Amino acid sequence: MTTVMLVLLTLQTLLGALDNVLHHEITERLPSRPSARRELALHSGREFIYGVLFLVFAWIEPSGLAAMAVLALLAIEIVITIADFLEEDRTRKLPPFERVLHTVLAIIYGAFVATVVPWLVWMSAFPTSLSPVDHGLFSWFFTVASIGVFAFSIRNLHAVRALGRHKVVVKPVPASGRTVLVTGGTGFIGSLLVQRLVARGDRVLALSRDPRQARAVLGDGVKHIESLAELPAETRIDAIVNLAGAPIIGLPWTPGRRRAIRNSRIGITRTLVDWMGTLDKAPAVLVSGSAIGFYGDRADDVLTESMAAGSGFAADLCRDWETEAFRARKLGTRVVCLRTGLVLDTAGGALPMMALPARFGLGAVFGNGQQWMSWITRTDLVRMIISAVDSTRWEGAINAVAPEPLRHGDFQRAMARALRRPLYLGVPAWVLKRAMGEMSTIFLHSQRVIPERARELGFSFDVHWAADALNLLLAPQPKAPNQQPHPLHSGAPMAEIAPNATIPTGVANVADGHRSPPVALRPQSKGGARGEAA
Repeated sequence: MTTVMLVLLTLQTLLGALDNVLHHEITERLPSRPSARRELALHSGREFIYGVLFLVFAWIEPSGLAAMAVLALLAIEIVITIADFLEEDRTRKLPPFERVLHTVLAIIYGAFVATVVPWLVWMSAFPTSLSPVDHGLFSWFFTVASIGVFAFSIRNLHAVRALGRHKVVVKPVPASGRTVLVTGGTGFIGSLLVQRLVARGDRVLALSRDPRQARAVLGDGVKHIESLAELPAETRIDAIVNLAGAPIIGLPWTPGRRRAIRNSRIGITRTLVDWMGTLDKAPAVLVSGSAIGFYGDRADDVLTESMAAGSGFAADLCRDWETEAFRARKLGTRVVCLRTGLVLDTAGGALPMMALPARFGLGAVFGNGQQWMSWITRTDLVRMIISAVDSTRWEGAINAVAPEPLRHGDFQRAMARALRRPLYLGVPAWVLKRAMGEMSTIFLHSQRVIPERARELGFSFDVHWAADALNLLLAPQPKAPNQQPHPLHSGAPMAEIAPNATIPTGVANVADGHRSPPVALRPQSKGGARGEAA
């Protein structure tokens, strides 16, 4: 290979890695999107081919049939890339920077193919051989790149399998007569909520900036709207669930990123409440998102809904977010703001990212590990949202967390036990602060939040202890023949279960939002994280 070929392939590799990490992993979070299953399968196949090609171009000069085999791999990769472009266009609206990056990648790759194909055709005329070569630093760079793309290929294949498991067809149910407008319906929480609302017979309107993606995620049983202006003033809406918001974990909190996060929550909520005032009849209830970041860093204080807001970007964000939502009270609308903790599920959120290094024995305790974490399973959170929609007793700010918070170190140890991996690493607080800036507060702030109002309202949690949730979600589960895995462990949205299906103990009933008897738990040990399913 010539130096020009090696340079072009190096540029393609670096920009491809940027696209993969920035868009596929951080901003779009494709491995947790059911609608991205086919795209992930294409990515997995293409990354496997890249892994082979990188090793060949790094250390081998193919000739004869070997050169023809490399040509065939390049042709297959081009076909997969074209199919990937078509799939992306069908299922999601690409951000502007991703479109630009794809265009640049196509130009560079076209230049690479234009130079490497004539060389491979020429090499195919020689006797078949695999002659060793050494391109110096280029060879070692492509070796590292090969290991990386092979890892992503395996990871994406695992995501394809996980997203395709346990799909259950929802049987038709009588219409409930309720109409619910959901913002953020394609998200981690919203997608399961919409499925459950549809499963119980509600008419759902899904507001999304990307109707193609919304239709791919939620299906055609939902009315998809791109703008509130599409709904006339006489539209009857019984409830609104406002879950819209850009991911708060991911890119650093630069000034521009802070503005985007605030606008995606506060700005959209303000627009939503203003629009509610234009309707002939205001909705009966608005359930709006919030977060326990409202309380700031509070050390060992036990935090209930009566506590004042803390300080810092997250606390200011949540306080202003709730203020905008509570303006709807002037319209006669009941308002519920759910202050959500860390939401646990393998289908998305923070848990897959936290569990990934732990699976390889690289889990770590952040800071001194004594900071309190408050959490909730995704299925319990969705049940809580539905309770807030249905019951007029739910009003005001409510902590959406499980009854038993635990310290960060105990959480990491419970996760390591669930995965059957060691835990011996630690990351000093100053390293996180230097690397992540104020975003490190998500992992370092201590928030010992208790669901006082939810318990007063009689809400019963399916999972009380983090160790139980982690075991159900992450640990290998033995199962008897013909027995369905527990939905928390399988990652299957419980809303996909037919309303009249048999549901295991401790799992919410999809049709009415209520629950069966909870999982039996042993008392918590002294360490604070040892609750286990009996």
